[in-house]
Amino acid sequence: MFVVHRSTVMAAFSLSLSNHCFRTFPSPRRRHLNTFAILPPSFAVQPHFHNWHVNTNARMLWRAKFSYVATEVTETPPPVPPPAGGGDTDADTGADRVKVVLPTNESSESLLRIRHTCAHVMAMAVQKLYPKAKVTIGPWIENGFYYDFDMEPLTDKDLKNVKKEMDRIIGRNLPLIREEVTRDEAQRRIMSINEPYKIEILESIKEEPITIYHIGDEWWDLCAGPHVDSTGNINRKAFELESVAGAYWRGDTNKPMLQRVYGTAWESEKQLKAYLHFKEEAKRRDHRRIGQDLDLFSIQDDAGGGLVFWHPKGSIIRHIIEDSWKKIHIQKGYDLLYTPHVAKADLWKVSGHLDFYKENMFDQMEIEEELYQLRPMNCPYHVLVYKRKLHSYRDFPIRVAELGTVYRYELSGSLHGLFRVRGFTQDDAHIFCLEDQLKDEIRGVLDLTEEILLQFGFDKYIVNLSTRPEKAVGDDDIWEKATLALKDALNDKRWSYQIDEGGGAFYGPKIDLKIEDALGRKWQCSTIQVDFNLPQRFDITYADSDQKKKRPIMIHRAVLGSLERFFGVLIEHYAGDFPLWLSPIHARVLPVTDLQLEYCNEVTKRMKDNGVRAEISSGERLPKLIRTSEKLKIPLMAVVGPKEVETRTVTVRSRFGGELGTMTVDDFICRIKYAVENKTLDSFICST
Repeated sequence: MFVVHRSTVMAAFSLSLSNHCFRTFPSPRRRHLNTFAILPPSFAVQPHFHNWHVNTNARMLWRAKFSYVATEVTETPPPVPPPAGGGDTDADTGADRVKVVLPTNESSESLLRIRHTCAHVMAMAVQKLYPKAKVTIGPWIENGFYYDFDMEPLTDKDLKNVKKEMDRIIGRNLPLIREEVTRDEAQRRIMSINEPYKIEILESIKEEPITIYHIGDEWWDLCAGPHVDSTGNINRKAFELESVAGAYWRGDTNKPMLQRVYGTAWESEKQLKAYLHFKEEAKRRDHRRIGQDLDLFSIQDDAGGGLVFWHPKGSIIRHIIEDSWKKIHIQKGYDLLYTPHVAKADLWKVSGHLDFYKENMFDQMEIEEELYQLRPMNCPYHVLVYKRKLHSYRDFPIRVAELGTVYRYELSGSLHGLFRVRGFTQDDAHIFCLEDQLKDEIRGVLDLTEEILLQFGFDKYIVNLSTRPEKAVGDDDIWEKATLALKDALNDKRWSYQIDEGGGAFYGPKIDLKIEDALGRKWQCSTIQVDFNLPQRFDITYADSDQKKKRPIMIHRAVLGSLERFFGVLIEHYAGDFPLWLSPIHARVLPVTDLQLEYCNEVTKRMKDNGVRAEISSGERLPKLIRTSEKLKIPLMAVVGPKEVETRTVTVRSRFGGELGTMTVDDFICRIKYAVENKTLDSFICST
């Protein structure tokens, strides 16, 4: 029996573009303004920008060439759908634009069948080459397939041999034959070939009859299908074996460690090449590598896995994110909170976390004969803040927000850079409101979410609305009203969304929002959840107009998710080449020789005094200083030689843009500050 993994929609954009381009932009302050602009890499993937004519101080003309690789979207597309279609076309700019559509398992049943059959063919090939190998399960997954084997570890050379054997099996064009058998017959056959894992799988199958798929008359497996008609339907040039990893049987650390072989499979060689190109681009953008190269963060073995150390440059970016987050929340009527990292264990009993979430919580600690618990969530603390005093219906809505650090136990094998950690800071907020305020509050959260994500360059979303599951708290009437409020708020925004029937939490319906990065990958960040559970558990109330006690509605919401994960997404979205306002260093001052150091120190001090993040680099020849600065993705460089000292100026260089001209220090500072203060979606302008 094969485990079916639900595939997520993914659009993959590959970029072949200088990371910074130049363009003249109109200014709201002055009608005619000569400016230089620093554009982030994500600018290039906006399909509505075609021709960039440039008028800069450097008088340079840039033409951008880019290609993208995109998968089809789901039936309900995101607000700004990724490109669709196939084949090579010339863009109206004259630049080459190559468009390759990568189908998904949901959009192409033939692809799903190919991947499923590839898993079978791989298992057959492995057992031909290694007769002692025992098979377990082999599902299709998002970009291909895998199969788990109980056998000796495989090497890269072994994978090549397996691939060759698979090619031979495919070349023989063997038929895939479906057979229905009784449970007893299936058990007899499994025992005759000594496959113990298949016995366990058979016991877990509840349906009758049992189905078996044969490859010719040489190999078979328990399977529900579907498959291609014959192995010859698989294009040998459209699949590859990618890697081997260890995986515990049934995910249980007490059970045997298996060899999991991953592969990718597509309908055509062209699709495979597009996927591999995307994969290489994703590797280049890996936040773990970039984080090390740019000295942004680390995870220290001496401290423990999944615990993030923010280095000075990464901390600057975090400070910018937090400062921006706090300002906009205060503007939108939220009160900021700071709450403890631990609490008595009894608090988590009342909240229900010890009953439903204990496996994700760290062990309790005993302090003065009382048990305390590191917090896995911030919600109970915010409820306690609400309960500190009596409330009237006139007080609502009440909005509280916190950048609260939480701690959750994760298996060491599941930890992954900033994406899966044990300690992280959530941008948590909770809204307490009346029933007739629910829709407006949800709409307000959607507006806030859009505004925050937009400033970081994310304007494409996949939105899901999850409704009541079978087991839930709260009566039908309040569930119906809450779900309708979520729908109405989304409709008011004119956002397309998918409905996940029965996918809500047991305590209320929710909206989940996935953002799309520069490669078209979807990342779960924002969530809005209505909660009927905690108000009841903590017995929170207010006095209505008749002085009767009523229970308020509680909304959980997060926009960024966790700062750690969002930072990882940002790193990969921009490939570490952050826009000017987010860059930890705006400009680096470079002396031609040490004779200019005194003036460079003066320039740097003046920049810092004016809020510009600047530093000096010296001790090397100028070409090397420039190369090093560009490698560290510093947006701007101020070169200082004897002439600049004499005229009290700097010569400005931009990454990829080369020399932008000579200007006074005050002019340079003014341009940088303008860019930082007027951050926009597509450019970061430094004005005169």
